[in-house]
Amino acid sequence: MPKKQGLPDPPEMTVRAVLVGLFLALVFGAANAYLGMKAGQTIAATIPAAVIAIAVFRVMGGGILEQNIARTAASVGEALVAGAIFTIPAFMMVELEGHKLWADLRQHYWQSVFILLVGGLIGVFFIIVLRRPLCVETDLPFPESVACAEVVKSGEEGGDAPKFVFGAMGFAGLMQILTSYKGLQIFRANLEGFLAFPRSVVQHFDFDKKAIGDVVHGGGIYWATPGLSPALMGIGYIIGPRVSAINASGGVLAWWVLIPLLLFFDPDLPRRLNIAPGAGWDVMANSVWYNIVRPIAVGAMLVGACNTLFSMRNSIAQSIKGAFGASARAAHEGQQRARTDRDIPIQWLVSGVGVLVVAVTIIYYMFTGSWTSAIIAAAIMGVAGFLLSAVGGYLVGLVGSSNQPLSGLTLSALVLSALVMLAIGAKGMSGVAAVLGVASVVACACSVSGSLIQDLKAGQLLGGTPWKMQVVEIMAVIVLSLFLMLPIVALHEANLATGGIGGRALPAPQAGLMAQLARGIVGGQMAWGLIGIGAAFGIALIMCGASSPMLIAVGMYLPFDTVSAIFVGGVIKWVVDRMAASRTPEVRARVEERGTLLASGLIAGEAIMGIILAVTFLSGISSFTKLLTGSVQFAFFPAWGGWLSLAGFAAIAWVLIRIPLGAKERV
Repeated sequence: MPKKQGLPDPPEMTVRAVLVGLFLALVFGAANAYLGMKAGQTIAATIPAAVIAIAVFRVMGGGILEQNIARTAASVGEALVAGAIFTIPAFMMVELEGHKLWADLRQHYWQSVFILLVGGLIGVFFIIVLRRPLCVETDLPFPESVACAEVVKSGEEGGDAPKFVFGAMGFAGLMQILTSYKGLQIFRANLEGFLAFPRSVVQHFDFDKKAIGDVVHGGGIYWATPGLSPALMGIGYIIGPRVSAINASGGVLAWWVLIPLLLFFDPDLPRRLNIAPGAGWDVMANSVWYNIVRPIAVGAMLVGACNTLFSMRNSIAQSIKGAFGASARAAHEGQQRARTDRDIPIQWLVSGVGVLVVAVTIIYYMFTGSWTSAIIAAAIMGVAGFLLSAVGGYLVGLVGSSNQPLSGLTLSALVLSALVMLAIGAKGMSGVAAVLGVASVVACACSVSGSLIQDLKAGQLLGGTPWKMQVVEIMAVIVLSLFLMLPIVALHEANLATGGIGGRALPAPQAGLMAQLARGIVGGQMAWGLIGIGAAFGIALIMCGASSPMLIAVGMYLPFDTVSAIFVGGVIKWVVDRMAASRTPEVRARVEERGTLLASGLIAGEAIMGIILAVTFLSGISSFTKLLTGSVQFAFFPAWGGWLSLAGFAAIAWVLIRIPLGAKERV
């Protein structure tokens, strides 16, 4: 909300706003460190931080722009810890010929801190250059930014808006309690099963049509229902039916085409996996998706990333040229852009990136013992970091930071760096160290840049000052880099009895995948054919004019219950649009406004309750069901949990359809 003409700028980057934001960043970072290594997932902090900031500044007194600064700083905690836990433990988990790259984390504390610091700051610097192409010059929906801005504005304004937003937040929080295994679970989040194909015999023959053998095939489709998630359905509602359908098409392709096809083609897979005939199809389907389909999706992402960057080339070039030009004019003519369009000067950014690249080259030399490998790794990090930060920011604009495929982007950087390392002959532990070094910095850069671009868009909607948000983000990265390794090291050492990080209690699945792939690539065991197939598929999508090849690849990479839940939200929006089409323009506008407010509240409510349940879990309450009944689940849950979830879907649909359509013309 820009200031009125002639009035002084409202308070924004105050000491209390910065301190509140840094404190929240530490809390979110520590909580997500455990959650990410335990379950492989983190909870986006942007919206919960916004709601907490509203409450804090309502007590302390303060304006909407101070809340914006506090939220911007707070979101760094979740973003930076995601990059950390996806990659840093991989240095300790990777093993070649019986030797580990790192014996433990404590001995490499400062190296880890340095990786987080460099990755976080480079992510901030890169995305500042891309703010105008992504936030100003495109029509990306930025669903979570819109949701955050609506929540904040509703907290400040009167009228009906707060009722819709906070009512939807309470409803979504209740749904999360009734769906999560950490809450009072009566709804099953989703159902899944396996639909077996009839037994088939395929008769193979040569070019002369002479029989060469018969093969008995089986297989089938591993199906899953959409996840009962108000947040995902709210995202689908905001991004609309078209974008959500494109994203869901990737899930359909992965789970209903590729996986059944691969299971059908390989009738001997159960024997090689030591699975009894007719059993364990769910395990095999998940293994095929994780180990075969996801690498294909990564190959498609690489091509989609190149296509996205090519389509953005003019905007990026004009943004960089305009930033240098604006800085020069300001220096020579004393002119400046408007407060709400002012970034940190690009000359400072270039200097900062240069210093960080030199510093990271030194740390890569410590990893590899070779200046050639270190310099090349640093160059790859710089180029891949910028390009993937741009792609990651673009995806955040499409589906929100909660659904940004961070591990896929990191894996892309890992594959690119591994190819170059192999080309120059870097092998063994030094090659693995270089590959993981590039991947870890890029992971932090992509995660932080995605978080910041989401905050910058929310700030744009709220009338915030970009350069102040960028400065507080830099401060938060510096503070968090020094702090975040402490809970990670503590969690590892507290769980050594079960194997520490990578063991039963803290499996850290993403870091394990990075370690496995780095070892496999450098050791010559990487399935390059799958990456190539994915790249060819991406090219085919571009050739046939697919709207967003990158979004299709993301749909292949994500679980089906996630993409299908987003699609359900898009379908609900389509229904609302069709039912509102015959009404007056004023009523349609009010229906649109109400729907956005309600969807924003659903996203915020689930995110906040997710944080609350994570805190109760960390405090020793494994679930409220067990706390109240002494049992891990209600007796009726196994038989009725899935059927009861239909009531949950109906309730969400009622909120997103009936309430918006109840809007009337103002009298």
